[in-house]
Amino acid sequence: MSKFEFKLPDIGEGVSEGEIVSWLVSAGDSVTEDQDMVEVMTDKATVTIGAPTSGKVTEVRAAVGETVPVGTVIVVIESADVAAPAPAAPAPAVPASAPTPVTQAETKASAVGDIREDLPGMGGKSPTAPTGGTSAYFSDKPLAAPATRKLARELGVDLRQVPPSGEAGRVTADDVKRHAGGSSQVVVANSAPSAVMPLPSAVPAAAPIAPSALEERVPIRGMRKRIYESMARSKRTAAHFTYVDDCECTNLIALRNRLKAGAEAEKVRLNYLPFIVKAVVAALKKHPYMNCLVDDSSGEMVLRKNYDIGIAVATEQGLIVPVLRNADGLNLLEISSEIDRLASEARAGKARREDLGGSSFTITSLGKAGGLLATPVVNYPEVGILFVPEMKKVPVVKGDQIVVGHVMNLSLSFDHRIIDGNM
Repeated sequence: MSKFEFKLPDIGEGVSEGEIVSWLVSAGDSVTEDQDMVEVMTDKATVTIGAPTSGKVTEVRAAVGETVPVGTVIVVIESADVAAPAPAAPAPAVPASAPTPVTQAETKASAVGDIREDLPGMGGKSPTAPTGGTSAYFSDKPLAAPATRKLARELGVDLRQVPPSGEAGRVTADDVKRHAGGSSQVVVANSAPSAVMPLPSAVPAAAPIAPSALEERVPIRGMRKRIYESMARSKRTAAHFTYVDDCECTNLIALRNRLKAGAEAEKVRLNYLPFIVKAVVAALKKHPYMNCLVDDSSGEMVLRKNYDIGIAVATEQGLIVPVLRNADGLNLLEISSEIDRLASEARAGKARREDLGGSSFTITSLGKAGGLLATPVVNYPEVGILFVPEMKKVPVVKGDQIVVGHVMNLSLSFDHRIIDGNM
């Protein structure tokens, strides 16, 4: 019997830690390989992680509610299937360009939790990638997020040959682009710039708030921590400007009423949001600089050629933005069904990793919750976000007559560094 120390794995690009939501096993339990073992909430979604091997749980090292960094041992399993690691021996001299050999036992462990000191994809090399497009580097198990793997396929890059520069030896989108030829002008679909803007060092620390018996203190962590950091980064970085205009919706109401029966026959609930998505896509095609990401690390605008629209969804954990992929290729009923799926999974805490991140424009709506107008915060590194309030009956002028109209005040916030009167 040998002990398997299971480390919190890399769950996706940009995820550096996770909060333990619940344990589905306890110390002393027997588990089988891939059996649901623990639920972990990251800043993107709640995921269920299975047991890496069959055996007996001997230790649970992370408590419910605890936030642990990726690579931290969270559970120990006593297993007959994993060979005990041999005592460390002096390593033979290896040329700087050659990866460290990986034994069969190490390979098996690295696929699920990794009991080595270095993580998959590091290949025994320094995580700093060379500036050239090719190298003698090779790793048989590169560590990369799904979006990065998709980018590599699009650019014809073999991930095994890409030296990683990301945290814990992860191959980033920038590594792939660098390896593909070093061009900084590549417009990439379905991937946002990987650079994360650091907190300015000049920001003074706030004075601590004196504790009181008449208060409750709740740690800022998990999804709330991600929202906390993302909103602050956006306000620090983007030059926010909000434009508000009213939209008279009588014709939209008539169109929706005309299509509603057909949608119900297809078991689709058709509200106004799919129409707004269609209008947004049409506007983005007319104004391509709004369908854009800003890469502050390189001083570039990344103009997107596809239309992946973020749809803000209110959940118990906070606001989450799943992405409606390729919205320009969907009809109204398909958009409606997909939005319902994204919203339902997000509210249940089961948003899929492939449905998060990579949007180029965001829509946020209060539906029937009310509101006259708002100044929404740009979903950085995007450059624009549209706020859709409740539609209200108000007096409007048509010709020389004052009639009852249905109006909503659309609020568009954008990054004034990129969007101005000439864009």
